[in-house]
Amino acid sequence: MKTVRIADVTLKEGTRVSGATLSFKEKIEIAKLLDRVCVDVIEMPAIENEAADSLLLKTVASLLKNSTLSVCVGTTQESIKTAWQAIMGAKKKRLVVSLPTSTVQMEYLCKCKPAKMLEIIEKTVSLCKELCEDVEFCAQDATRSEKDFLAKAIDTAIKAGATTITVCDTAGQQLPDEYKHFISDLYDAVPVLKDVTLSVNCMSELGMADACAVTAVKSGAQEVKATVTRTNLPNLENGVHLIRTRGESIGVECGVNVTELSRTAKQIKTIVKTKRSETTPFDAPVSAVADTDIKLDSSSDITAVSNAVKALGYTLSDDDMAKVFEAFQNTAKKKQVGAKELEAIVAASALQVPPTYKLVSYVVNSGNIISPTANIVVEKQGKNFTGLSTGDGPIDAALLALEQIVGFHYELDDFQIQSVTEGREAMGEALIKLRADGTLYSGRGISTDIIGATIRAYLNALNKIVYGEN
Repeated sequence: MKTVRIADVTLKEGTRVSGATLSFKEKIEIAKLLDRVCVDVIEMPAIENEAADSLLLKTVASLLKNSTLSVCVGTTQESIKTAWQAIMGAKKKRLVVSLPTSTVQMEYLCKCKPAKMLEIIEKTVSLCKELCEDVEFCAQDATRSEKDFLAKAIDTAIKAGATTITVCDTAGQQLPDEYKHFISDLYDAVPVLKDVTLSVNCMSELGMADACAVTAVKSGAQEVKATVTRTNLPNLENGVHLIRTRGESIGVECGVNVTELSRTAKQIKTIVKTKRSETTPFDAPVSAVADTDIKLDSSSDITAVSNAVKALGYTLSDDDMAKVFEAFQNTAKKKQVGAKELEAIVAASALQVPPTYKLVSYVVNSGNIISPTANIVVEKQGKNFTGLSTGDGPIDAALLALEQIVGFHYELDDFQIQSVTEGREAMGEALIKLRADGTLYSGRGISTDIIGATIRAYLNALNKIVYGEN
C-alpha cells in the first residue's frame, strides 16, 4: 500500500479574502489546525516583509508537532539564508525552489534562456541542500514546458540535491488521460525521478483538478498539493475522502486524521470566510487568551514567566523582562496569574516610554439611528491634531480617527475590555495589542468610560511603537 503525502497550500495560496489579508494570529491558528489533523506538509509563501514574515514562520515552526513546515526561497544566497533561519526551529522543515520551466514564463518572469535557467536551478537547489536535508524543486508551468527541457531541469534539480519534485499544471487545462501520459513520460525521460518524491500541483480551470490529482497518484506521484478553501485547486476534504473510500482499490492511503478533518475544515473556513467590514480595516481578532493555558503562582521563577510571555507573542528585552517579573511577583503574592493578568502586567510594565502622543479630548456619538462618529484631539510635540471619522461602532470610529491622525494602519492583534472594579461607577480596563513589522506592542487604558479606556490603550501602544522606530 503506497502512502500519499498531502501538502496543504491554504496559507500559501488562500489567505486573501474579499481584499483583506488574514491577520498574524489567524494564520497561526490555521497552521495549528492543519497540524492537528496531521497534514504532511504546510506550505507558506516566500518571505516579503522580513521582520513580519520571519516572525510568523518562527512562531509556526515552534508550534508544529506533526507537519513539515515548507517555505519558498528566492534565488539569492541571502534570501535562502533568511528563509532557513525562519524555519530552522521546526521539527520538520523544507525549503522550496520554485522556478518557471516553460519558455514564455522563463523569458517573461526571469528574463533568461533555458541554459541560464539550468544554472540557476543547480545553484539554488545546491545552496538549499547545504542548509536543509529536505529540498523541493517546483517546476512552474510544467505541462506547457518543452518536454526535453523539463526533463533536463528535473534531472538537474535531483542531482543538485532535491528530494521532492513538483510539476505544476499552471494553466489547469489538462484532462485526466493527458495528465496520465504526462506523468508516465516524465518517469521515462528522467530515470532518477523514481528515487525521489514526485508531487503534483493541479489547477482546476476545467474543473478537473481532483480527477487529475487522482490520475497522477495512480501513475506514480506520491504527494498532492491541496487546500481547504480555494476552488481552483484539489480540495483537501474531497481528496482524503476519496482515499478513505477507494484507497484500497487503487493501493493508496494517507496519514491525515479523518475523524478530525471535517470539523477542522469547518473551523478554517470560518476563519477565512469571516466577512470583513466594508468600512473598517480592523479585523475581528482571534482570541489568544482563551486558548493559552497559562497558570503561574508565587513559586514560578523568571524563566517560567519569560516562557509564558513568549507564549503570548511578546519579545522583551532583559530590562523589560525584569520589570515584568517584579510586577508579576507582587501580583502572584495575592492570586494565581493567568493569561489575562500576565497580559495586563506586560502592558503596564514593559517598554514604558515618554508619550509622543497625548490625549487632549474626545467626543464620540453613537445610537441606533445614527452612524457612530468620533472626534479626537491629540497633542504631539506641542501641536494639536484632530481626527474625525465614522465607523461600524463607537470604538471602531475612535480607532479610525486615531489612525487618521497617525497616518498609518497597524494590525490590531487583540482587543480586550474588562471591569476592574464593581458597581455603577466601575472602572473599565482596555487592553490593545498592535503589531508593527512583526513585533507585538501592548497598551493599557483605564477609565469609567470604556471608549476612553480604549483610546488611552491605543495611544499607550502607539507611543511604544513610535519610540521603538525612533
